[in-house]
Amino acid sequence: MNEVILEMSDKMDKSVEAYKNELAKIRTGRASLAILDGISVDAYGSGMPLNQVGTLTIPESRMIAIQPWDPQMLPAIEKAILKSDIGLNPVNDGKIIRLNIPQLTEERRKDLVKLVKKIAEEFRVAIRNVRRDAIETLKKQKKDKEISEDDLFKFQDDAQAETDSHVKQIDETSAAKEKEVMEV
Repeated sequence: MNEVILEMSDKMDKSVEAYKNELAKIRTGRASLAILDGISVDAYGSGMPLNQVGTLTIPESRMIAIQPWDPQMLPAIEKAILKSDIGLNPVNDGKIIRLNIPQLTEERRKDLVKLVKKIAEEFRVAIRNVRRDAIETLKKQKKDKEISEDDLFKFQDDAQAETDSHVKQIDETSAAKEKEVMEV
């Protein structure tokens, strides 16, 4: 297989992974530590990821507990959670911060499904752009007489097959997430 196709496939794999990471941040009414990714706590004069200032656990299916290693960090953690846009209110008991995940309304579920579909389309477009770039590179190689016309058509078919495979992965992941969001 041509190195252009291999590189293209690698970029597409990364796009699918990025999509899965993006979906993990979408709240579904079930506790998931992924919704806390990206929250930075002002600790000791610098921003630190939330998972580096305390222990994050899921004691119940709809609750996340954050136990800071330094109890003086409780207000900073609380402030960081409120400042983030995850829509959860921290409950501080002096030792542990608890985040209760509320049941999603039907309207909110439908909004989340729309968001999942929008993100999926963005990543499908990204995958198609990677294919377009790879085909342009192949056409340039043919023009420079590095590959034959037959090879060009074969590699274009390979590129399309890779694209179809990765778009299918996005669609399957999207369908699974939509099902999870609509589950009561």
